[in-house]
Amino acid sequence: MSVSFDVVVVGAGPAGSAAAMVAARAGRTVLLIERGAYPGAKNVSGAAFYAPQVLEALVPRFWDSAPLERVLTRRAICFTSPSSSLTVDFKNAGWAERPYNAFTLLRPRFDRWLAEQAVAAGATLLCETVVDELIRDGSGAVRGVRVRRPDGDIEAGVVVAADGVNSFLAKQAGLRGELDSHDVSLGVKEVIGLDRSTLEERFNLSGDEGMTYEFLGSVSGGVSGGAFLYTNRESLSLGVIVQVSSLAERRVRPQDLLEGFKAHPAVAPLVRGGRLIEYSAHMVPEAGVRMMPRLYGDGLLVAGDAAGLCFAVGLYLEGINYAIASGWAAGEAAAAALDRGRTDAQALAAYQSRLEQGFVLKDFRRYRSAPRFVMSERLQNVYPGLLTGLAEQVLRSGPEPKRKLISVARAELARAGLPMSQLVRDLVDGGRAFAW
Repeated sequence: MSVSFDVVVVGAGPAGSAAAMVAARAGRTVLLIERGAYPGAKNVSGAAFYAPQVLEALVPRFWDSAPLERVLTRRAICFTSPSSSLTVDFKNAGWAERPYNAFTLLRPRFDRWLAEQAVAAGATLLCETVVDELIRDGSGAVRGVRVRRPDGDIEAGVVVAADGVNSFLAKQAGLRGELDSHDVSLGVKEVIGLDRSTLEERFNLSGDEGMTYEFLGSVSGGVSGGAFLYTNRESLSLGVIVQVSSLAERRVRPQDLLEGFKAHPAVAPLVRGGRLIEYSAHMVPEAGVRMMPRLYGDGLLVAGDAAGLCFAVGLYLEGINYAIASGWAAGEAAAAALDRGRTDAQALAAYQSRLEQGFVLKDFRRYRSAPRFVMSERLQNVYPGLLTGLAEQVLRSGPEPKRKLISVARAELARAGLPMSQLVRDLVDGGRAFAW
C-alpha cells in the first residue's frame, strides 16, 4: 500500500522548506520529510544569514516572527600568526535598518520556524523519517521514495532532494558521484553562552546589533580552512571549517583545532568566562561549480547543499540565501511541470533555467576560480603571517631609524621566502578570482 503526493521534498532545511512552501502555494499536495525529531534538530546551531531579501519575497516582514538573533552591522576579517593578528573591521550603522543586510540566527530554531511556514502554506511535515531509496518506474524515472516505515512507499510526481551535502538521493539517481575530499570541508562548532550585557560590552554592540569575525591563518593550525565567530543575543557561535583532505594529510583532530582557535590571543579574550552550550560538526560543500551535480533528472530536482550551493569564497561565506533561492526555484519548476503533465528531465530543466536567470548560478560561475585560490597554500599559510609581520614592523616603536614601507615589505617577503614574482602572480590570480 502506498500514499501519493504531487511533490515529495526530502530534507526540511532552508532549501527543502522553501521548495515545499512554494509548491504548496501553487496548489500542489506536498510532503516534506525530515529525518530529525524536528526541522533543524540535526543542524549546526549558529549561522549568518546574508541577503535576507530572498526570504522576504517569500515571507514578507519575516523578521517580525522568525527567531532571529541579531542584525549584522559589523563584519571583521582577521589575519593571524601564532602570536599576533591584523583585523579589518567594517561597520555600517545603516545596516540596522531596512533593507537589512544580514542576521545571525540559530539553525534549530530558524529551520523549525521556516518549516512551519511551509506547513501554513499547505504542506504536510513528516519528521523522524528516514528515506531509504528512490522509487522508479520501468523507464528509470523517479516516481517517489521509500521510507523506513511500515508501508513506506510514497509516490510523487516530483521528488526534490534537499538532503544535504552527502545527498544519497542525487547519487542514487546518477546525478553525482563520490565526493572528493578536496571539495568538502568539516565545520566543528561550539555555542558558548555569555550574558547579554557582557557580550554587548565586549563587542561594543547595542540593542539588536551584531557582528561576525572571520579568521584566516594560524588559527586553523596549518590545515587549509579558516575560523569564525558570530554574536547571538546571549551566546557566541564559533568554530573552524577545514578542508577534509588537508585535515587527513595533517593528521590533526578537528576538536584540537577548535581548542587551539579558542586559545589564540585574538580569540581568548572574546570567549573568556563563557559556558559551553552546544558542540556539533557538519560537512560543508565548498568547491563551487566544480562539485555541483547535475541539478535535475526524470522526476527529480536537487537543491541546497545537496546541489553544492554553499558560496564559500573568502570574502563571501553564504549558504542560507542560496538554499532558499534554489528551493524556491525547485518548487516553482515542480509545480509548473505538474501543471503541464510532464515531469521528465526536459520538463524539469526549467529549474536550472530559473537558477541561471537569478543570482544563484551567476554568482557561482562568476567566482568559479575563487574557492581554489582561497584554499591555496600561500593564501592559507604564508600571506596571513606576512601581513601580521608587516604590521608589526611598521607599528613597532624603537630608537632605530624608520624604514620606508617598500623596504619593510621586501624584508618581510624575504623572511617568508616569497619571491616578488610569485607575489605578482598571486595578485593576478586573486584579481581573476575576485576583481575581474
